[in-house]
Amino acid sequence: MTKRIQAKHKLDRRMGENIWGRPKSPVNIREYGPGQHGQRRRGKISDYGIQLRAKQKLKGYYGNIQEKHFRNLYKMAAQQKGDTGENLIGLLESRIDAIIYRAKFVPTVFAARQFLNHGHILLNGKKHTIPSARLQPGDVVEIRHKSREIPMVIEALNSPERDVPEYVAREGYKATFVRVPHLDEVPYPVIMEPHLVVEFYSR
Repeated sequence: MTKRIQAKHKLDRRMGENIWGRPKSPVNIREYGPGQHGQRRRGKISDYGIQLRAKQKLKGYYGNIQEKHFRNLYKMAAQQKGDTGENLIGLLESRIDAIIYRAKFVPTVFAARQFLNHGHILLNGKKHTIPSARLQPGDVVEIRHKSREIPMVIEALNSPERDVPEYVAREGYKATFVRVPHLDEVPYPVIMEPHLVVEFYSR
């Protein structure tokens, strides 16, 4: 089972944004930060602070990615041709847990990791349990037959809360990773700024 060190909605309130676009987010009720000092007037944020917030928001959106792994993804993105920020988004969206979430097999990205860890997913016909695995275009993710009646799965598939993006082709309980997306194709509920993340790591 995936371990979440801190309450996930604390990130929402710290950023002052509904990061995952969930109707239950506390930001919908309390826009100020968490804790006893949350309602204090915020001072001007430095350039470093702006970059740090952008990094925390993007990393936090994808769940329990450790800092070391996230930094390694940045290094991989920097080594690829083209825009480093776009490359970073492509690497994040190529993760199998992200594709499970995009395909609406589960309601949250946190549930996607847990779903994988519990052995409910097949990758190209074989059982797979590693959330950080990167997919290649054409790879097929499928919910195992015995897992298709789980209430969480049925609820997620029928939820009108999100749409399946064009770079994921879903048919029933199968989803094909069509291609690596660009930033403007990813259905983030809030504005993500990967160029600030690049600035943060390249300091």
